[in-house]
Amino acid sequence: MLETPRDPFARDTPAARDTPAARAKGGLLVVGSFVLLLFAIEFLNTALLHGLNRVFGLRPRSPDGLLDIFIFPLLHSNLNHVLSNALPLIIFGFLVFMSGLRVFLTAIVCSWLGSGLAVWLIGGHGVTVGSSGLVFGLFAFLLVRGFFNRSWWQILLSLVLFTAYGSILFGLIPSVAGFVSWQAHLGGAVGGVFAAVLLRARSSAGRRS
Repeated sequence: MLETPRDPFARDTPAARDTPAARAKGGLLVVGSFVLLLFAIEFLNTALLHGLNRVFGLRPRSPDGLLDIFIFPLLHSNLNHVLSNALPLIIFGFLVFMSGLRVFLTAIVCSWLGSGLAVWLIGGHGVTVGSSGLVFGLFAFLLVRGFFNRSWWQILLSLVLFTAYGSILFGLIPSVAGFVSWQAHLGGAVGGVFAAVLLRARSSAGRRS
């Protein structure tokens, strides 16, 4: 049987481009760019004496605070605040991205909106900023998705992550969180779980059709 020579000018198919190596490269690019954006915004915010926080920080139960839901995770109180979120965002974001761009965007959007809505609805007085809600959302997504998907390797990964980073879940407890917004953490985590349920439902519907 003769093999047809591959056309050197033919474009790669989507399946050929969707390899673990390609996803890893895309994940590092997307997540790394997002974290660099957070640092760039923080440097600008510092130069403005954190005036952006006063304008765009999330104010609970205020009408204009609904618009701040879409901005507040991009702002932080200081450089250390960004640094504390950067590494888990890179790790969790990269691991989620390895399941594909659609999965990553679904987890990010659900975590973002869940965190913002929780702060707006039940947040305390003052202004809330920071991307820790995204951290909790991505972490929660990674913890539960394997059980919804019945994937043994995803469950194994969730156990490893829980062993390594499970202590951050204390940030969901009001008495432990202190001055940190446990509402943002809780909302982000709920959003991450919802993303896992939503993606599972879509996957099941796709198999039935």
